[in-house]
Amino acid sequence: MTNIPFLSLKDVTALHGTEINEAVTRVVKNGWYLQGKENERFEENYSKFIGTKYTIGCANGLDALIWIFRAYIEIGVMQPGDEVIVPANTYIATIFAITENGLKPVLVEPKLNTLQIDEDKIEEVITPKTKAIALVHLYGRLAWNQKIANICKKYNLKLVEDNAQAHGCLTADGRMTGSLGDAAGHSFYPGKNLGALGDGGAVTTNDKELADTIRALANYGSQKKYVFKYTGRNSRLDEIQAAVLDVKLKYLVEDNAHRKEVAKYYIENIKNSLISLPDTLPYESNAFHLFPILCEKRDDLHDYLEQNGVGTVIHYPIAPHKQECYKEWNSLSLPITEYIADHELSLPIGPAISMDDIDIVVKLLNKF
Repeated sequence: MTNIPFLSLKDVTALHGTEINEAVTRVVKNGWYLQGKENERFEENYSKFIGTKYTIGCANGLDALIWIFRAYIEIGVMQPGDEVIVPANTYIATIFAITENGLKPVLVEPKLNTLQIDEDKIEEVITPKTKAIALVHLYGRLAWNQKIANICKKYNLKLVEDNAQAHGCLTADGRMTGSLGDAAGHSFYPGKNLGALGDGGAVTTNDKELADTIRALANYGSQKKYVFKYTGRNSRLDEIQAAVLDVKLKYLVEDNAHRKEVAKYYIENIKNSLISLPDTLPYESNAFHLFPILCEKRDDLHDYLEQNGVGTVIHYPIAPHKQECYKEWNSLSLPITEYIADHELSLPIGPAISMDDIDIVVKLLNKF
């Protein structure tokens, strides 16, 4: 029986297991577990990798986005009730970060061929209350383009990147996602391209005032021990996770190269009229966190692959505007987003999967 999991975290960790074990042991023996040298080292190295002046580690990717918007409110750039444009097709955490801060999400449909926000629909929803665009590099694919940058400049909007799924993704001119806007939130959830052994996140930015504010907010609102400037929360990246991430960061480009090899094989060899492959851009501009396909018989395909020992995941089966937590949006009609929710299926991909396994997946897809 074939057994090809969607993503084996055990195998991913084993790729660099010796160094990871050494890093964890070092932290345990040092006896310093929060806000220490491991965080300093990782933040410095991640800033160099992304191409920003500042990295602020925090507890997870959702918190990273929450702190960005909260900090903009604290420094007077935004206020509750202001609007933030966000893709309707996204993981719901992007939207949670907006509503958590009393801001109003304005949902914009994606393009079906890219699954990313349709830049041609952004200007029509801008109002005097619009203060930012939350841009999501969903599935690992570059969502940024010059038109979006020009819109932000024209209307004086902050560009906040959700880079949870796109570690290592580049623009055509070699700039890294996470450095393209005013600030970016990153998730280090274990299944990400750069994943910890638990939860973790970070903010990257070139804005010192924003960085200092976020660092305080994520540390109980304190910039000095027992002195509290803000009503903050406890949201910190622990030393073990920072040490693990610093090991894995060294291999991220190499690991992403394997993802691109897998994606290239899928693109060149999947031949089934029931399956459509979204535009993937040049390979440099896609970190291939996921490999999404669209299929008219998606649920049947999911069951067929599962019966043949292949794991797949739907990203995401219920669109944000159809979720119970946002009941006020349930009557909205966003047909492209809804189509994606009904037809998307993500195939196995990752730094540890073998090309032999990928060949098996492709042959099964072509038989379906």
